[in-house]
Amino acid sequence: MSFTKEVKEELINLKVWDNNSTLKQEEQIKRICIREAFIKSGSISNPNKEYHLEIIEKNKKKTEELIKILKEFSISSKYIKRPKFYVIYIKEGEEISKFLALIGASNAVLKFEDIRVLRETKNAINRKVNCETANLNKTINASIEQIENIKFLKSIRKFEKLPLHLKEIATLRLEYPEASLAELGEMLKEPIGKSGVNHRLKKIEEIANEYKGEKKT
Repeated sequence: MSFTKEVKEELINLKVWDNNSTLKQEEQIKRICIREAFIKSGSISNPNKEYHLEIIEKNKKKTEELIKILKEFSISSKYIKRPKFYVIYIKEGEEISKFLALIGASNAVLKFEDIRVLRETKNAINRKVNCETANLNKTINASIEQIENIKFLKSIRKFEKLPLHLKEIATLRLEYPEASLAELGEMLKEPIGKSGVNHRLKKIEEIANEYKGEKKT
């Protein structure tokens, strides 16, 4: 069963008018107006795939009235004109959840929110994994370049001429190619921070580039 059908079945089983409601009469009428519009020509996509709710109206005035009512209930919606009708649509998950609550689809709200929380959790995890992967790749690529510079200096017998603090960090980089700058800094006899390690490795890079330039000429 589609999510749209589930929502509409729940709405059809609701009382048209709730005499026990604490809402003002005018507010109840507006909710019923939105509810009936959705039952008549509304649809909602499978929230597992995308967030999209729409209501089709043939009359521009009725379209604008529905938009106005939704705005009164702090629900953001828009509409576009098609050749023979107008489409009111909502594409934000939170706004769709508020819409379902407005029309009284309590079960649909719970199901929609369960799916939304799961989706957003997965997206957050994926973003974190992608970020960590990108950072790891950046660290690895930088490490490879640093090691190449150090090996180059060794190959032309200039490594031993480096100042002691540069030789110390270079030796650690060769020994621990996968270590981060912060980790390398902690391994030094006199520990320094990430920026300090980066400065020393950059200095080694500058020295290596100078010799590479001499070699080319």
